[in-house]
Amino acid sequence: MLWFLIACAVPSFVVSFCATALMKRIAPRIGLVDQPVGVKAHSTHTKITPLGGGLGIYMGFLIPVIVAQAAALIVAAQPEMLEWVPEGFAAHLEGVATRSRTMWAIILGGSVFVIMGLLDDLTSLPWLPRLLVQFLVAGGLVAAGVKATVFVTQPWVGMGLTVLWIVLLTNSLNFLDNMDGLSAGIGLIASVLFAIVMLTSVSEPRWLVGGALVVLSGSLAGFLCHNWHPASIFMGDSGSMFIGLMLASLTVLGTFYDPELSSQHVMLAPLCVLAVPLFDLTTVILIRLSQGHSPFHPDKNHFSHRLVALGLSRKHAVQTVHLTTLTTGLGALLLYWLPGWAGALLVIAIVICVLAIITILEKAGRRQNED
Repeated sequence: MLWFLIACAVPSFVVSFCATALMKRIAPRIGLVDQPVGVKAHSTHTKITPLGGGLGIYMGFLIPVIVAQAAALIVAAQPEMLEWVPEGFAAHLEGVATRSRTMWAIILGGSVFVIMGLLDDLTSLPWLPRLLVQFLVAGGLVAAGVKATVFVTQPWVGMGLTVLWIVLLTNSLNFLDNMDGLSAGIGLIASVLFAIVMLTSVSEPRWLVGGALVVLSGSLAGFLCHNWHPASIFMGDSGSMFIGLMLASLTVLGTFYDPELSSQHVMLAPLCVLAVPLFDLTTVILIRLSQGHSPFHPDKNHFSHRLVALGLSRKHAVQTVHLTTLTTGLGALLLYWLPGWAGALLVIAIVICVLAIITILEKAGRRQNED
């Protein structure tokens, strides 16, 4: 297992770190920069900062996957090389090769998001065309086999929920990209927790999905080296939408339910891990609509902004959001140790309590702004 984690995480970290460093030089030359406070309503930084770090995350994921795919093809063409492959992994090579087609469909969808995000960072695309593209990409992924069943006989229910899940999670990570290290840190926490589930908490490791999640976590870690306080580059919409799409698609492609070990309640695992970003997305949209604004109108109504309004520094606000995400996410791991719905209801209660705390803090932050 250790060699597998190293092989997945280290190359993606190195590629992402180097590609992001390169983008810090290239972005200002092509006008790919983010303006400081006063220009964008949701900004919290005070100097012009390069964008395009999302390309570093994208390359940190794409290049290791291409190399891994090439290595798998070489091994498949030369069976004698199987003796170099660990026995526990060799038995799954055929299944990995079969599922890799779906993985490439996900990467293609991610590529569309990266291109659209770069265009948005350069020209500020209207929200309606961006949302339309998101639904089209999500529908294409469902057609390519990325779809949930959710224990319902009618296939259209799972297909519709999958499209909604992809669009919601894509926008939740995009909305959260408002402070240094926030969105990337949540993506890192989520990808690590999901990888733990895929590789250790089911009857047989899901090597393809688990490996892809470890690659994603390595890529995010490489980017965070440049994006932590103070950030020297931002990921931009290309990065946040790519992270959201990858997490949404991989959580659907990976099967959390395992009939040999657990009951249906483990299907709640993705909701536990991503409870905070999804809750933040929901509350922010409701606030904007109640104020008569577009759901995509940028503002400072996010959980992180409310924490700053209460007196926390931006760094401590980001750390608080990360810890609350980790708290609800650990409940996902606990689901695999608790038999039946009785234990699952306890985990759900803990998650609800965390979200209730967020609600109280957000209300206090709004009152602080009004005063």
